[in-house]
Formats: sequence, C-alpha cells, structure tokens
Amino acid sequence: MGDMWTGERIRLRGVEPEDWEGFRDLARDTHDARNADLVDPPRSAESFRAWTADRAGRPPGGDAFRLVIEELAGGTFAGAVTVGETDSRAGRFRTGIEISRAHRRMGYAAEATALVLTYMFAEQRYNKCEVEVYAFNDASLALYRTLGFVEEGRLRQHEYFAGDHHDVVLLGITADEHWATHPRPSLR
Repeated sequence: MGDMWTGERIRLRGVEPEDWEGFRDLARDTHDARNADLVDPPRSAESFRAWTADRAGRPPGGDAFRLVIEELAGGTFAGAVTVGETDSRAGRFRTGIEISRAHRRMGYAAEATALVLTYMFAEQRYNKCEVEVYAFNDASLALYRTLGFVEEGRLRQHEYFAGDHHDVVLLGITADEHWATHPRPSLR
C-alpha cells in the first residue's frame, strides 16, 4: 500500500467536477438494484453537474465526507464511499458504499471499506463502525460479514419502496475486530 488512501487495485480521492457522470450512473444503478417500481422524478444532467461541483468545492475534512473510488489501472470512476453520522463522544460512525455496475464483484467495495475503516480507526480514533443493509441485499451482507462486521439487530419492515416494506439489518465492527484482520498503519 503506497499511502493510507491507496489499496492494491483502487484509490480513494476527493470528488472532482468531472465525476458528475459517474454519480449520475450510480443513481441509475441504485434505482435498478432496488426495483423498477421505485421511481424518482427525472433529474437533469445539469443538476448532477451542479451537485458534483458543489461537492468538489468543499474543503476536505470534517465529520462527514464522500470519496470517489478510482481504479488504479486507468483511473476510472468505480464508485463512492461515504462516512457520516459520526459521534465522537461515543466513538462511532457510519459508512456506506456504492459501486458502479461495471465494477461490481471485483473486490473494490471490500478494499475501499477497509481503507476507510483504517483511516477512521487509526487517524480519527473512532472505536466502532456501523452499517445498515437491506435484508434482501445478500451481496452487501456477505461483503460486510467478510470484513468482520457482526449483525447487531434487524429493523423489521423499516423501509418502504417498490410497493412493499423491507427489513434493514444493522451490522457493526469495532476497531479491535478490524485490527485482528488488517495491519495497522506504520511509518515504515
């Protein structure tokens, strides 16, 4: 690993204005993944350009952030990872990930999540990360379990879309659980 933000196949970087098409495609993929019955009003290309330009203009740092997942080979936009809902007093935060359709099942989500966990646990001194996953999303549940997340609960019929109510699974991982399977950053 070259730096804290670079893995074997991907790197995490700030949002750039030209990423608008990648974010537009992620929004389309998210709707497809849930169900075609979930319909938001159409969004213009300009609205994606403006949204992305706004994100690109924000200073780095803070408790909540979004980073682009970029393939090392070719510099292609592969997705995005977010950190939010931080509670520094309690030492916990939430994360989420979106991978573009063309880049799924390549290990990018696992690599990006591990990089974020390492940063938040090692540099920001948080102790626990939480995620929420739809109960029908077997791929995401498997991803987080592979990374060492443990199921902590289930919110029954918690979200409504595509004509039905769906359960949400709550998972968490502590810093000690992460360090048990990932190397701590070093100065060497």
